[in-house]
This record gives sequence, C-alpha cells and structure tokens, in this order.
Amino acid sequence: MAVYTEVPFAEAAALIERLNLGTLTGLRGIQGGIENTNYFVTCEQDGATHEHVLTVFERLGFDQLPYYLQLMKHLAGKGIPVPGPVADAQGAILHTLQGKPAAVVDKLRGKSELAPSEHHCQAVGDMLARMHLAGRDFPMSQPNLRGLPWWNQTVPVVLPHLSERQAALIRTELAFQNHVAASPAHAALPRGPVHADLFRDNAMFENGALTGFFDFYFAGDDSFLFDLAVCLNDWCIRHATDETDGQHDDARAQAMLAAYQAVRPLSAAERHLLPAMLRAGALRFWLSRLWDWHLPRDAAMLQAHDPTHFERVLRQRVTHTRALAQSLLEESDATA
Repeated sequence: MAVYTEVPFAEAAALIERLNLGTLTGLRGIQGGIENTNYFVTCEQDGATHEHVLTVFERLGFDQLPYYLQLMKHLAGKGIPVPGPVADAQGAILHTLQGKPAAVVDKLRGKSELAPSEHHCQAVGDMLARMHLAGRDFPMSQPNLRGLPWWNQTVPVVLPHLSERQAALIRTELAFQNHVAASPAHAALPRGPVHADLFRDNAMFENGALTGFFDFYFAGDDSFLFDLAVCLNDWCIRHATDETDGQHDDARAQAMLAAYQAVRPLSAAERHLLPAMLRAGALRFWLSRLWDWHLPRDAAMLQAHDPTHFERVLRQRVTHTRALAQSLLEESDATA
C-alpha cells in the first residue's frame, strides 16, 4: 500500500463522480504494504460524509484483475464481510487512472488488531473457514501468482544477496516444497479461491468484533490449508525485537485452528500436510520479503518489510512443526 502512482485530485474526483459517490473532499495516500498504490478517499453526498479505498494496481493487469474484484463481489454476496467493489452506471468495477487499472471499494469499519488475543484469532479462524466454503462455487479460476512456480523463479534471483547459511536453508526448503507438491497427499488437498495474504493488517475489528477481511490482491486458487497456514504464521506468531521473534504462540494457534475446524473440519490429507504447509507459508513470505528488500521499487511512502522475521519463522517451523502440528490438531479436536 505504498504510493507509486501520484493521482491528481481532479482525476480522482472525476472517477468518484462517475461512480455516483458524491463529491470528493479528501484524498490521502495510505502508508504500508508494498504492492499497489492506495488512497483513502473521503466523499460528501446528501449531507453525509463517507470513505472508500481507491487502489491503483501496479503489477496486476486488466486481464488478471476481474478475478480479484469478482471474488470480492461473490464473497460479499454470500455474507462474508469483505469490501465490495463500486460499479459505475454500466456495471463496470474495473476502472482506469493514470493509464493504469484502478478500483474503488467500500472501507471496512474499525481498525486492524496488531496485537491479537485468542479471541481475535478465534474470530479469524471461524470467518476464514466460512470464506473458504463460500468460495467453493466461485466460477472464475486463476492460480495463486505467488505460489510454487513463483518460488522456483524467484529463489535464484535472491540467492546472490544471501549468506551461505541463508542460501542453504532456502535451497533445502524449496526442494522440500517441490517434493511435497508432487505427492498424492498434496493432490488430495481441498482447493478453491484463497486470500493468501490474510495478515493482521488485512482484517478489521470494531469493539472486539471482526468487521471484515480486505486486500484480496494476492488471492488465487490454492489449497485451503495453505491459506490457513499463512494465517497461523502471522496471527499466532510472536513479533518481538529479541530472540523470541518468530516463535509460535500455542494458545492463539489452538484458538484459531479449533474455530476453523468447527466450521470446516480438516481432511486426512490436510491433517497430514499441516506441518509442510506451515513451512510453505513461511517460505513464501520470507522469499517475497527478500525480493522486496534487495530489489526494491521506487515509491513514495514505501516501507519494505524486514525479511529477517520470516527467516526466523521458517527455521522454527522446520525444527519444531511436526510435533507442534500434532499437538495443535489434538487440542483443536478436543475443543471443536
């Protein structure tokens, strides 16, 4: 959510008027994130003030974006709290600003919970499972663009920037994930559209209640288990400035997994591959952060994430995950 494309106020105002959202009174760049240009837009209509989020897409093209926007529309129609894209009079939800694809979506209420409790993790686990079930009949298909093929392409690009110890870890883990992906158990994993980036800053809470998930622009067709693993690797991991950074938080993980399984119990293949998918989720975000850190793009307000955190998460997952996953499953079975 850095600002790569400076959108003139007048051009944004014309889009807001075309979408029948009233008069644009405020346009503020959003700091954080790394992929797209995002603004909060404030509008006045019929004496009331309301806010939306304007996104200008920097890497995704006009051919890819209908999947993301239609998925959000589909999920919203199924009662999943996600920001719905705003359509113009002709029903179009994909627009153009500064020659680039753009969209305006509803702004969710509340704020992100960056220090989540077991309660927050339980709410996320419950809604994540409901979202997976709601997406099963989504008619469009698109692969997870940051999945295994992207890992195979990107590891050689970042290797020159790594220490010998880091290079050994990333090569070994990539080989392991290619082996897992070729297994019958992996082929048996339930699949469908997944968020694939549901971190703490991509969910909103108000008065302790989950108000929704947002930022679906890494979504794609993948295993539901991978999506769950990504959540477990952020919501249920300690963020610190000392050696505890990256360590697993058992109570939060149990709360999330039990809530998820109460809605959609894991299959036998999912239970078997939970340790591997926790490692996969850690590898994916260590790799993407290495890429952004060492090969940055110019942008106003850009703050690339330090990749060290997910290196620690991956090392923890490689060392401890199988016993940890077994314990989690036993506890969630007892709770669900």
